[in-house]
Amino acid sequence: MGNLFGKSAINGLELKNRFVRSATWEGMADQDGNPTPKLLETMTALAAGGVGLSITSHAFVSPDGRATPWQLAIDKDERIDGLRKMTDAVHAAGGRIAVQLAHAGAFAAAALSGMPRLVVSPAEGSDPSPQKEMETKDIKAIIEAYAVAAERAKAAGFDGLQIHAAHGYLLSQFLSPAFNKRRDDYGGDIRHRVRIHREICHTIRETVGKDFPILIKMNCRDFIENGLTTEDSVAAAKLLVAAGIDAVELSGGTIISGKFSPSRSRINDPGKEAYFREEARAFKDAIRVPLILVGGNRSFEVADQLVEGGTADYISMSRPFIREPELIRRWQEGDLRKAECISDNLCFTPALEGRGVYCVTRERELQKQQA
Repeated sequence: MGNLFGKSAINGLELKNRFVRSATWEGMADQDGNPTPKLLETMTALAAGGVGLSITSHAFVSPDGRATPWQLAIDKDERIDGLRKMTDAVHAAGGRIAVQLAHAGAFAAAALSGMPRLVVSPAEGSDPSPQKEMETKDIKAIIEAYAVAAERAKAAGFDGLQIHAAHGYLLSQFLSPAFNKRRDDYGGDIRHRVRIHREICHTIRETVGKDFPILIKMNCRDFIENGLTTEDSVAAAKLLVAAGIDAVELSGGTIISGKFSPSRSRINDPGKEAYFREEARAFKDAIRVPLILVGGNRSFEVADQLVEGGTADYISMSRPFIREPELIRRWQEGDLRKAECISDNLCFTPALEGRGVYCVTRERELQKQQA
């Protein structure tokens, strides 16, 4: 238990344990993208529950990158005061918090932004809304949007930031040959497909300074035809570390991966946990910054094995914290029962209806007890 609950640091940011709340879309921002009291309560509960580092849901860096209703925003200076209320609340509860910076690219909601979807390369799909292939000037504008958003993050009191380059959103699209068919300096082999990420890293570092933690979340694989491979992902990670990334959070799959992704439901056996562990070992052999592993982590025993065995440096979870924001405190106090989350994926239904994410199963259990 000592290593999981021992202090550590990511680029000078001291963390009280090795548990991370992975960025999770809460659906708790207001219609314009500002934090609501409900979101502040959610993030404060995670801090009070013992999570070492909480990462916010994806915050769009520019209006054309918005993915969903009730999504957090960091696209203009007017957001800073509202975001600072959230960081202040987390710090008062003894926690640390980073903001995830994102752009949805081809999966942006044009109906919300009123703008064409920016795409890495033209693509056919089920979305009939207008799309615009990114020109060099558009890429430069996105790089600047990330840098300015990073400046806002620091001004708002965040302890660090995470660049979202996973799950099929814009920066994931640049990495993936399934989406990126460009023939300029941003397409082709992996060195070119990772160019925008490196430029974003350099520009953010120039903006926030050398002591502000910059993390990235990326796919180990896309699990789609002609998608990003582990070999290319490892190569990209090495280039990103050289560009100044302080920690890598490893995930996998895209919005359209479907049945080709590892099963994220009914994780009821230790063998089903940590479903990116094999890919994580390849990353650990290749990079010299902390590796954060997300994906099906449910039990203390498996988490302990992953860290003690050198597969990962930090354990990241999402859905277990929706049901039990106090999970880490429970484990630290000696109750090592696995997370109560049963991975039924019902938690996001209320968020899609504008009510915010919560554990529907737990709510039903409580109602039965009270009946």
